[in-house]
Amino acid sequence: MTDIGFYHLVATPLEKALPKLLEKVLGSGARAVVMAGSTERVEALNGLLWTYAPNGFLPHGSAKDGQAERQPIWLTAKDENPNGATILVLTDGAMSDNLPSYARCLDVFDGADETAVARARERWTLYKDAGHGLAYWQQTDSGGWERKN
Repeated sequence: MTDIGFYHLVATPLEKALPKLLEKVLGSGARAVVMAGSTERVEALNGLLWTYAPNGFLPHGSAKDGQAERQPIWLTAKDENPNGATILVLTDGAMSDNLPSYARCLDVFDGADETAVARARERWTLYKDAGHGLAYWQQTDSGGWERKN
């Protein structure tokens, strides 16, 4: 089963936290698929990953860019894995029917949004009932992560 980590944003928005998480993914030698809630959100994240830091660079692409197999990070609103990723990052409450094809999943949700928190709890229960390994990470004031369970 896939190990699923829930990443509860409380100090910074997704736009600040996602690049740091993806840096760690790439630093481990893994590839990632980032699944967002809409095509518009994918394009916003695509632009963000080019500009998030003056000296930062995260090689990535989306359907607009093509050549998925060459992209270490693939941004999509579809439930797909065209770059052979082992890590799935779910944002905007997105869900995948293909969790078993990934070694690890990061479910990132906004702690300031009560609906997002309630839906994350529902996904936790669903994943637990399916037998996935679960971990809960809460963002610290400094933007890092602390495991809470």
